[in-house]
Amino acid sequence: MAKPLFKNYSYEFDKNEKKLLITFCKTIIKQMSTDDRFYNEIKTFNSLLQKLESDGNPVKLTKDEKTKLVFRLKENEKHLEKQIKNAGFIKKWIYKPLYKQYKNIIETHFND
Repeated sequence: MAKPLFKNYSYEFDKNEKKLLITFCKTIIKQMSTDDRFYNEIKTFNSLLQKLESDGNPVKLTKDEKTKLVFRLKENEKHLEKQIKNAGFIKKWIYKPLYKQYKNIIETHFND
């Protein structure tokens, strides 16, 4: 069986997923803007942020945008999982819904 030559990188995010991804992109841009080594990443996430903030549905991503977004989402999911294991009751109560949202987005849209 041959691999498909072109992949479709169009995603239909609901309102809550878009809001979470917009916040996620803004946070990444803010964190990386202090270091010049992340220029390409910032450029990619700015482009992704513009696409998410536009009213167009579905959101069409480039391969680079999709790859970087999935990588950062998975890293953030792992980090939250570690935080939940080591946290007390109140922190677990705060982090668990966010962890579930990231996990849901990854499983629903980016599970290859």
